[in-house]
Amino acid sequence: MDSKILCTADLHDSNLQKIRSFIDLHHVMSLATSDMQELSVCSLFYVYSSQRNSFIVASSDETTHVKHLQSNNQIAGNILLETSNVGKIQGLQFRGKMKLLHESSLEDLYFKRFPYAKVMKPKLWEIDVDFFKFTDNTLGFGKKIIWKDS
Repeated sequence: MDSKILCTADLHDSNLQKIRSFIDLHHVMSLATSDMQELSVCSLFYVYSSQRNSFIVASSDETTHVKHLQSNNQIAGNILLETSNVGKIQGLQFRGKMKLLHESSLEDLYFKRFPYAKVMKPKLWEIDVDFFKFTDNTLGFGKKIIWKDS
């Protein structure tokens, strides 16, 4: 039996709902960027908007990953459950494009989850996701759910 399930871009797809449930259990992602000359990876707190299928993160203009966005806004990232129990391994890889956030309702969503961040007046960014690959060993060893925006 194939361990991959291909999904459509339907935002109400049951497999996308499984991915969203995993996302909602966590709050830190690893984010990778490149300016085509160098690579960078960082860890960021996030909040996820299921209506827009996007992550909201805070970061400053001085960071390497934000500087990379000036020439290349394509990103990749992951969220994982850290465990040594192979049967409980879960992890999400994603790709998308990162841009400056312009929607106040998404700002409110971020500051509701991280109210202490508001005093720092951070610059907020939106990651529009176009690909998810969710590995979930609780569904069977190596079980993968793949979602692509068409």
